Amino acid sequence: MSRGFMNTSAYRRGVSSEPASATATQILDVAERLAQTRGFNGFSYADIAEELGITKASLHYHFPGKADLGCAIVERYSRTFADSLAEIEKSGVEAPVALQRYVNLYASVLSNGRICLCGMLAAEFSTLPDCMQQAIRAFFEHNEVWLTRLFDSGGRAKTLVFQGEPGDAARLLTAGLEGAMLLARPYADPTRFGQAAAHLLREFVAAPPAGTKRASGSGAPKRRPR
Repeated sequence: MSRGFMNTSAYRRGVSSEPASATATQILDVAERLAQTRGFNGFSYADIAEELGITKASLHYHFPGKADLGCAIVERYSRTFADSLAEIEKSGVEAPVALQRYVNLYASVLSNGRICLCGMLAAEFSTLPDCMQQAIRAFFEHNEVWLTRLFDSGGRAKTLVFQGEPGDAARLLTAGLEGAMLLARPYADPTRFGQAAAHLLREFVAAPPAGTKRASGSGAPKRRPR
């Protein structure tokens, strides 16, 4: 299966990997959580400063403007997601198992009371700074490329089934997962997402040959987006 995947190192090179100070990391942690639960326009520097017990001047020292902070949280989230995709790829599992592990990335975010950062921000897209818009598009584009390669590999191996082109299946899966997260949120019920995701997987995964059993998709990756 690994032959069919993209190399995610190019994706990781597209975002900053400079080490952050402890304070900057704490700021990013709080800002990411607030963006995932309230939206980017739903919090201010005052909210972060109050939660961390620091001054707004300290916030501006690390991130001069909110646009700088927003770009940083999207880039960090994208980097973590790319690392998770690389772990799935490195495992060498069959395409259906890799697909399940991809879905598990979304489920783990929802289990923490959050939704996908870039999915949340997509709802505010027109109000966001240009650097954030570019980073959000890059996140979805790289996911689409990775999934397209996965569907192409699985289709050739006859372990995944879909109508149309592999890219069509990739976009359908992404849209389905992001939408399922949003619709599960008002009910605070992750099982709604789980049911929708399971239905999507059944549509894509070919039945294994009689007498065989497919490996579980629950073992990886170790690092997951929050």
